[in-house]
Amino acid sequence: MEIFWICATTFIASGLTLFSGFGLGTILMPVVAIFLPVPVAIAITAAVHLMSKVFKLLLFWRYVDRRILVRFGFPALLAAIPGAFLLEYIARLDALGSYTLFNGVHIITPVNFVAGILLILFATAEQVPFLKNNTIRRLGLSGGGLLSGFFGGLTGHQGAFRSAFLVQGELSEKSFVATNAAVAVLVDAARLVIYGITFDLSLIQAQSTLVTAAIASSFLGVVLAAELLKKVTIRFIQLVVAVMMYTLGMLLCAGII
Repeated sequence: MEIFWICATTFIASGLTLFSGFGLGTILMPVVAIFLPVPVAIAITAAVHLMSKVFKLLLFWRYVDRRILVRFGFPALLAAIPGAFLLEYIARLDALGSYTLFNGVHIITPVNFVAGILLILFATAEQVPFLKNNTIRRLGLSGGGLLSGFFGGLTGHQGAFRSAFLVQGELSEKSFVATNAAVAVLVDAARLVIYGITFDLSLIQAQSTLVTAAIASSFLGVVLAAELLKKVTIRFIQLVVAVMMYTLGMLLCAGII
């Protein structure tokens, strides 16, 4: 039964995150963790997340905006390195607070709280012209890349910050998806090297059928969303990004993720 729910979640999440540029891992990992131990859930989510991004990039590579990739992507990659190094220090800071909800203990950490507040600010800035003109646009592509990469290295939620800036660019729908995916591959490569993360292949091999089915489901979700992409506007994508940023920001501030 778990294979159905995991594949269904992967299919829906990969389709949705084609538009937003982030959220697959955030949505998928808790669902996998319901059925399997957390280390296994993390390994499976990482494998599906990686393959989904590579597939998305292969599907849309011709639409990558190379100018934005250079001006935004490379500052993001460089900033991810100090962010990842700083993670070890930040992890030792005392929590801001904790509470129990539905028999689960939720801890509000300083870094997640700050990241959540920033996400909510940027999501609000998209809707308020004054804030848009004095926050996101003033930072520019390079500044946005630095901020996105730094918090990507620090919290792993670089996708939300990345989309907040890229969605403001003069990009078509397909170019937004393609450039977002290209920057994600750059930043993740730097982040994984600094973290020293290596896949425990035995965890994935033990669930090879489930992993294969989940990856196939993610591909199907991307393909279906790619068809729908022909019918949506960049404004629709901006609204999807804003809603997901509000949601992620509130969950981070509340210590739920």
